[in-house]
Amino acid sequence: MRILGIDPGLQRTGWGVIEAEGNRLQYIACGTIATNPTLSTAERLAEIDAGLVDAIKTWEPDTAAIEETFVNRNPASALKLGVARGAAMVVPARMGLSVGEYPANLVKKSVVGTGHATKDQIGMMIRTLLPSAGKMGTDAADALAIAICHAHHYSSRQKMGGIMNGGVR
Repeated sequence: MRILGIDPGLQRTGWGVIEAEGNRLQYIACGTIATNPTLSTAERLAEIDAGLVDAIKTWEPDTAAIEETFVNRNPASALKLGVARGAAMVVPARMGLSVGEYPANLVKKSVVGTGHATKDQIGMMIRTLLPSAGKMGTDAADALAIAICHAHHYSSRQKMGGIMNGGVR
C-alpha cells in the first residue's frame, strides 16, 4: 500500500510518500509546498492544491493521511491552519483517495514511542526508519511520520468501520 502523509500549514505544507507491506516500510518521496506570503489566502490555498495534485499524480498513492488540528491559543493562527488543512484534505478526496485523520500525539507515539516527542526526535526516528529519505525539512519529516502512523493503524481503523472521521472508500 502506498501512503501519502500530509502535514498541513498555510506557509509550508509537508508531504511524504511511503510504501507499506506488512511491517516493512519503504521511503518513496517527500517534499514541502512553500506558499508565497505576498499572495492572498485563496491564492496560497491554490498553491497547496496544485502541489498536492502534482505529488498525487507523480507518486500515485493508494490512500492519504493528515494530522488532526490541535487546539491553538491564537485564533488567527488556528483559522489559517484550518483552511490549509481543509485544502490539503480535499485534494486526495477529490482524486478518489480515502483520507485518515490522526491526532498529533498518536502520530508521535507511533513513530517515536511517546506522544510528547519533539520535532528533532521525530526527524531522528524518520531518518532511522527510512534511511533512504536522506536530509529533509521538518514539515516533510512530519508528513512521513503521519504516513507511518497511517501504515500502523490503517487496517484496524478499516475494521472499525472507517478511518477516524473520514470513512473509507
